Amino acid sequence: MPINWMDMTNVSFNTLLLLERVQLSWFPGWVDPNDLGLALKANPVVEWYLRHKCPEIYEWLDGIMSQVGDSLPEALLLRQAEVRILQSITDLVTYVLDPAFYDAQEFLNWDPKELTSLVDFSARIVIDVGSGTGRLAFIAAQTAKTVFAVEPVGNLRYYLQSKAIQSGVMNIYPMDGLITNLPFPPGFADVTMGGHVFGDAPGKEMAEMVRVTKPGGSIILCPGNDESDNERHAFLTSQGFSWKSFIEPPDDRVRKYWKVI
Repeated sequence: MPINWMDMTNVSFNTLLLLERVQLSWFPGWVDPNDLGLALKANPVVEWYLRHKCPEIYEWLDGIMSQVGDSLPEALLLRQAEVRILQSITDLVTYVLDPAFYDAQEFLNWDPKELTSLVDFSARIVIDVGSGTGRLAFIAAQTAKTVFAVEPVGNLRYYLQSKAIQSGVMNIYPMDGLITNLPFPPGFADVTMGGHVFGDAPGKEMAEMVRVTKPGGSIILCPGNDESDNERHAFLTSQGFSWKSFIEPPDDRVRKYWKVI
């Protein structure tokens, strides 16, 4: 389903200059190479940034640019290509321009009891992986000792910090990091959790979440999957996770997963 959190019609293509290295690394297989080639030929500064910010995609960009002709289409067709690129990464653009658009989405308004019924957060040390705008973090922070909100996007970390200050929540600490590379020593947290973040590299991601969780602690993914018996579900159940379905507004059914380590 297309994401329409923000209208991309008048968003500058230079917004790509705000993206983080990890976000750019997702471009192969995500954005249309033909549209991107045209847009980069017309915006050489953006091409330079992509190459130097994320060397991992250098060869991929070489392949794309080698297919671009010597001449560019008229301005209208070029702008249409830019907008299609921006629309395909609407989530990334929203995160770097105005996370409040994401924070206002209806699907985040699921019942907090879906999380708090799984574990007692009281006086616990919690890691929220891929924290985003902090849906899970702020629920846990009501009773937890400390919540470390791990988020690789700098603007989201700034949003999280500002939201916490404005809300008078003093026990949330935004930190840079990835689900495959969490900045904590082994056995650090009582609870490690995440929502809409698990599944690109299940084995590596789970190993890292287990590493930073204390023996006897909990790992929670809420939501951890849509209502599908797919590879992600099969992996988690094979690892001994319990699961249950619940409603994510307006009326989507999603699953949450939990396990004691």
